[in-house]
Amino acid sequence: MKPTLPLDELMSPGHLACQGCGAGIAMRTSLKALGHDTMFTFPACCWTVIDGPFPYSCLEVPLLHMAFEATAATAAGIKAAMRALGKDKTTICGWAGDGGTFDIGLQALSGAAERNDDIFYFCYDNEAYMNTGIQRSGATPWGAWTTTTPVKHFKKEVKKSLDDIVAAHKVPYQATASIAYPEDLYKKLIKAKEIRGFKFIHILAPCPPGWKARPEDTVKLARLAVQTGIFPIFEVEAGKYAQTVKTPTRKPVLEYLKLQGRFKHLKEEDVAEIQRIVDMRYAELEKRFQG
Repeated sequence: MKPTLPLDELMSPGHLACQGCGAGIAMRTSLKALGHDTMFTFPACCWTVIDGPFPYSCLEVPLLHMAFEATAATAAGIKAAMRALGKDKTTICGWAGDGGTFDIGLQALSGAAERNDDIFYFCYDNEAYMNTGIQRSGATPWGAWTTTTPVKHFKKEVKKSLDDIVAAHKVPYQATASIAYPEDLYKKLIKAKEIRGFKFIHILAPCPPGWKARPEDTVKLARLAVQTGIFPIFEVEAGKYAQTVKTPTRKPVLEYLKLQGRFKHLKEEDVAEIQRIVDMRYAELEKRFQG
């Protein structure tokens, strides 16, 4: 059987990711499309640990660790420096978690998007501040347990619509992706590499410790998130929405929720509320796909 992705590996074994880490899978797949002529910048996030202690690195591309709030600004600066050195073809990527994207780094993300800086911005979304102890973020969904939204006070706010916020900047290209659909992610990155300007890639990356899930269920959870409509997979190019992984018959959200300890406290009416939120959001997106 012919492989559907390149066999080249730019991420080596021996990294420090947890078992079943979705963020590690996201990086490994992305590098297959981005290639050797790539540079990364990491803020404070799980990947500052996963990469390994200086001077070691599990990545075979250059990277720079920087302040939590400055991912996009730093990536834009690196791009300007490489352009001055006559190396404009090098792919420059900001790579941050949801805490550093939805919350702390939102201002720099907005600035780079508004300027249309020629960089990639990746958000690997595990829906909480996992590296610092599973605190809630703007990406944490309604109903979830975290250490700062304990069972009796679970999160009562819906997940921030970051994709809508980025779309409002009219960037040349943005897309959502899931580690359960690596070919979809690969194709999107190959396409985006040929597009000048700001590219935003939002990847759902389940976290077994933070989601209180089994490591062997990581890919299953990522797939169920798409199949239930909790995390639709689409791209926006020149303002036009297109669904790239279609789910004609969506599964009930309970199939996704029941595999995660962070939702085990929910009552039947709470699950119904999550289903209502998902249905409403999905209906809004369907109108854009049809348009």
